[in-house]
Amino acid sequence: MTLAPTLITLDSLAAGQSGTVIHIAPTAAGDMEDGVDLARRLMELGFVPGERIRMLKRGMPGGDPLAIKVGNATFALRRFEAARISIRPE
Repeated sequence: MTLAPTLITLDSLAAGQSGTVIHIAPTAAGDMEDGVDLARRLMELGFVPGERIRMLKRGMPGGDPLAIKVGNATFALRRFEAARISIRPE
């Protein structure tokens, strides 16, 4: 029997942990506005399915923003942006 891989959202990844992008959700639960532009922006930055990412650091206090490494680039994302990105942790 095979087990399906566990998916989490990028905002719940621990600092220092890596994963692979699986999906970008155009809207998050409870959103009132269209998030297609945000999903497109995230994909343009390199958050595309199959891409390997690494959580570098969380800001203090409250853990916002998040420092994320994608390829050779480092980006700061807000938690609500990172919550749209589904990943498979490594």
